Amino acid sequence: MTAWNDYNDARQNPNLIPKGTLAKVHLSIRPGGFDDPSQGWTGGLATRSSSGAVYLNGEFTVLEGPYAKRKVFTLIGLYSPKGPDWAGMGRSLIRGMLNSARGISNRDVSPQAQAARRINSFAELDGLEFVARIDIGTDTNGEEKNEIRGAVTPDHKEYARLMGRHAVPAGFAPQPGYPPPVVPGAFPQAAPATPASFPPVTPVAPQAAFPPAAPPAAPAAFPPPAGADPRPSWAR
Repeated sequence: MTAWNDYNDARQNPNLIPKGTLAKVHLSIRPGGFDDPSQGWTGGLATRSSSGAVYLNGEFTVLEGPYAKRKVFTLIGLYSPKGPDWAGMGRSLIRGMLNSARGISNRDVSPQAQAARRINSFAELDGLEFVARIDIGTDTNGEEKNEIRGAVTPDHKEYARLMGRHAVPAGFAPQPGYPPPVVPGAFPQAAPATPASFPPVTPVAPQAAFPPAAPPAAPAAFPPPAGADPRPSWAR
């Protein structure tokens, strides 16, 4: 039997991105128009289903690599009438996304890191770029589909390469009094040199400061050879 007449080992869905693939992605939130100011959910980005569950409808676009431009759709849980588990998984995913996008170690509990994990609204998540770990789950019909359940933070050895940078992303402003976070593998930039860093240059003295050059010495006069008459021939 060959591959052309035996299809038992063919993949059921060849369009799936392999489980465990790491890729830099861009998050777009599909607005659902649901707000609950008491929870801080404003801006119409949240969605409420007929079952009462509330979530963010995430569209993750792969930015680079062999799966560039592929899209992964994942619901980020905010609330479920069945219990806190779904919301807990959503909060965990958002924490990982913020750590990844803002270059914060998952183990960092400094005041600055804590500030980086806070948002004022869901609008700060819309447009976020981070390194995701792509998984495989099932849809409501039991069919396999790609999902994003976790993010890769600077603690991972592949983070810097996949993120394509060694600096804190533009737009992240730490709290006053705290320096920017340092991304592992980053190369510190040298501070610009100040004049004090170089030895003083000895000023060039003007030409008048040097004595005039001595005129060339006249050729030495040698005495005439012994026995020679120094008088000219006419005077001899």
